[in-house]
Amino acid sequence: MLKLIKTLDVKNQLGEGVFWHQPSQSLWWTDIHGNAIYRLDWASQQLDSWALPEGVTAFVVLETAPLRILGSFKSGFAYCWPDSGRLQWLAKPQAHIQGNRFNDGRLDRQGRFWSATMVEQEQGQPRGVLYRLDGAQCVAQLDNLQIPNALCWSADARRLYHTDMPSKAIRVYDFDPVKGEVGQGRHFATVPQGEPDGAIVDAEDHLICALWGGRALARFTPLGELQSLHPLPVTQPTCVALGGPNMDLLFVTTARDGLSAAQLAAEPFAGSLLIYQSPYRGLVDAEVQGHD
Repeated sequence: MLKLIKTLDVKNQLGEGVFWHQPSQSLWWTDIHGNAIYRLDWASQQLDSWALPEGVTAFVVLETAPLRILGSFKSGFAYCWPDSGRLQWLAKPQAHIQGNRFNDGRLDRQGRFWSATMVEQEQGQPRGVLYRLDGAQCVAQLDNLQIPNALCWSADARRLYHTDMPSKAIRVYDFDPVKGEVGQGRHFATVPQGEPDGAIVDAEDHLICALWGGRALARFTPLGELQSLHPLPVTQPTCVALGGPNMDLLFVTTARDGLSAAQLAAEPFAGSLLIYQSPYRGLVDAEVQGHD
């Protein structure tokens, strides 16, 4: 059972990429279309935001003073200093493909940053690719993707979860945690409603997934069985994170993108950050590797 304890009316167009930063005891997320990132300091409950020169789709915090992040921006991988807006590009592997942009990304259990491109506008059937970032090199691991999402790893780092959203199915792949290579894939679960969006694995090795268009979160066992379905007050939840002082707070980003005025009036929490007291506990993320 989830208990809604707080909402932040940030009116995100496309809130995404939420994660708990253990060293600073703070929550971070992005508004992809709003070209901004957010930080909620948990002890003080102070909310800060930074405008960016380009939308960041997923990111990790490298330093807090001064703030420096590593992210997948719409057009590529880059370091960013949000206080000044300075970008240092590392790679733009699909700059030659019109209609594609980066989307879902995350650190693996060993601290390597991953992100995938998606087809935002159909132009000659471009396709998305899941990349592992090695320094300034992009290593392709999965391809032929339309809208990649739900990227996360099992607790032992030997399984990678991923989806192409329109399929409504989550797949699981064998994963080599030492080499960072994706192996054989197979069907894991089909979501009961909506489409699978951002996902995490909790301390019980269960997968929790936001259901875009499904107005809910789904939690699956390691065998792919639907363990619980948690209704939400928004149609478009986008991503989830577990954190807080006891790692038992569930954070959900949401979106206003594509909703009509009537729909927005009926969904006052659309675009807000939702915070729940949950029966689940999270796993602490690894420290970022290879990016001093």
